[in-house]
Amino acid sequence: MKLECRNITYRYQNAEHPVLVGLTFKIDHPGFHALFGPSGVGKTSLAKILTGNLPDFAGEVSTDDLNRRLFTYNFERLPDWSVVGRHLEKITPPDRTGLKDELVDAFGLAEVAGKRFSNLSLGQKNRINLIRYLVQDFNMLAMDESLANVDEPMREAIILKIKALFPEKFFLYISHNVLEVSKFCRRVLVLRDAAKQPQTLFVAGRDATAQRPPETAEVEKTMLEVMNAS
Repeated sequence: MKLECRNITYRYQNAEHPVLVGLTFKIDHPGFHALFGPSGVGKTSLAKILTGNLPDFAGEVSTDDLNRRLFTYNFERLPDWSVVGRHLEKITPPDRTGLKDELVDAFGLAEVAGKRFSNLSLGQKNRINLIRYLVQDFNMLAMDESLANVDEPMREAIILKIKALFPEKFFLYISHNVLEVSKFCRRVLVLRDAAKQPQTLFVAGRDATAQRPPETAEVEKTMLEVMNAS
């Protein structure tokens, strides 16, 4: 399972300069990886290119066996009139009902199953939306700020649950939280301004699991490496 980019360049419509210039990198292991960088450097555009949702770019993306690639983001439009539990039942494949129930419980959402989406908080909506993707047939999922508006203990519980349930899947987690990406991700792909070359740098994350929590000093060292690479 491999994700490889060669000379990716992308320019926003009507922009004078490209936001992505000559990106070349490879991630050749499944797991929970991060895409980190300041606002405006093209993280969302790159994630959409990697998942096949943004075709108008120069360069080449090789995805090996990653033929079922999904992209999800916070504030995704949800059917406000729909009842949460009924909607999840409708979009969940029959053989994944057990997985859906496990995710709902682990994400702290059992109590909202009878509510309409319009009555949920932003954090609850984002958690439900993430479940909608996790129950699908995928081998790569790009998560663009998918846990925004979720409190830190719940975010940590959700990330650890995802890592435990999907060890052979390929995740690309976009977050501005340097502690989070340093602690939980296997590799941190730091995306920098296009004026900096190379535009991407890799930092090894601590890849924490519930069974293997890293030492605080190790996480702090990785955080410093990530910030220095930015």
